[in-house]
Amino acid sequence: MKKILIIDDDPSICKILGKFLQKSGYEVVTALSGKQALLLLKKQSFHLVVCDYNLGDINGLEVLSKINSLYPQTIVIFISGYGNIQTAVDLVKEGAFHFLTKPLYPDIILKTIEEALSQKKPEKEKSQSKPKQQVNQDKYVKGNSASAKKLFKHVALVAPTDYSVIIHGETGTGKEALARLIHEQSKRRSQNFVAIDCGSLSKELAASELFGHMKGAFTGALQDKKGAFEIADGGTIFLDEIGNLSYEVQMYLLRTLQEKSVRCIGEVKEKVVDVRVIAASNEDLYEKVRQKSFREDLYHRLNEFKLEVPSLCERIDDLPLLVNSFISQAEVQLDKKIKGLSVQVKELFYHYSWPGNIRELQNVIKRACLLTEDGAQIEADSLPLEITDFSEMNKSQQPVELKNVILEAQKNEIIRVLEKVNYNKTKAASLLKIDRKTLYNKLKEINL
Repeated sequence: MKKILIIDDDPSICKILGKFLQKSGYEVVTALSGKQALLLLKKQSFHLVVCDYNLGDINGLEVLSKINSLYPQTIVIFISGYGNIQTAVDLVKEGAFHFLTKPLYPDIILKTIEEALSQKKPEKEKSQSKPKQQVNQDKYVKGNSASAKKLFKHVALVAPTDYSVIIHGETGTGKEALARLIHEQSKRRSQNFVAIDCGSLSKELAASELFGHMKGAFTGALQDKKGAFEIADGGTIFLDEIGNLSYEVQMYLLRTLQEKSVRCIGEVKEKVVDVRVIAASNEDLYEKVRQKSFREDLYHRLNEFKLEVPSLCERIDDLPLLVNSFISQAEVQLDKKIKGLSVQVKELFYHYSWPGNIRELQNVIKRACLLTEDGAQIEADSLPLEITDFSEMNKSQQPVELKNVILEAQKNEIIRVLEKVNYNKTKAASLLKIDRKTLYNKLKEINL
């Protein structure tokens, strides 16, 4: 029977994961701290170790170093609630088998463990393939269009500074990837990049996730927990969809930015933190300020520099570059060669409106590559129906310039939404996931 050591300062993780692995046929031992784990490792050996990276007393790299020196053949898988590409790269370079982000899914963790135990521990110098795939997936693809060049000119200017940045753009335009790029080009690149999806945080949990809590601070607080700001100390924190935070949490966030310190829930003392903040929203935050749903003082504290991320339709000239990049990623993941797009698919792509922007394009390419035979071109039958149906609906139209096709598609959608909300422009902008200023500009552009 294979023996597994689980190291995590969260007792519930140790208990739940331990029981699951025992039912799967493994002998399991648990440790609630790095020091406790090191004591166990001195007394007995394990086939595999599942280790949380942020243990509180010592970090995962120290644990890995000790395991490498004591038991070179022991396989180590790291888990963490805060995914960080650079951390994953560093750990795998040092011999870790894999880096998984929480929440943990039973089938994924079991498959990873089975795969790890079925092969030899990777050599340090040969262990770079997995994180490289992750880095490429999260990389923001630069373009040659006018809007893309303007964006990256601004990124190059603001990245080396410590300015707080607001990134505004439609859903799927790559705001988090852009935030990572800013971090990687900053003086803080060797420190943590912590991404928080504010849209998924409930009012009750937001303060705990951002600022941490002490054991016993509230029902369910079974142990001390570091908040995202403390984990990101020295680095960058990315607050995605920041407009979804409650007014109360916005107040706590403002105080943290003003005082450059955090106070965990249940603790009296404050801890000084040095964190750069990058916030993102697909809504116009200033419009939310006017609607009294976002604090004006917090908005001005964050808005030291603002980046407007163009939609895919606004950077349509970059479509070939984006397609080639996503095909290259899929080729590595699927271990196959794809000979690009057929002429018909290219035509379909240029005539489609891409409401989901770059994320939608990436998912379409991933799906198409999976359905395409090794060594073949991507054909129309591998595309989702929304793209082919969109083309069928517009087939009767005479061929026109690409820019006019895009404008016509946008015009039709704007008219449809305006009619739906009785021409209330504020509601229309909200449904279209753009701010009112962008809507007015679009109306002017299409002569409405």
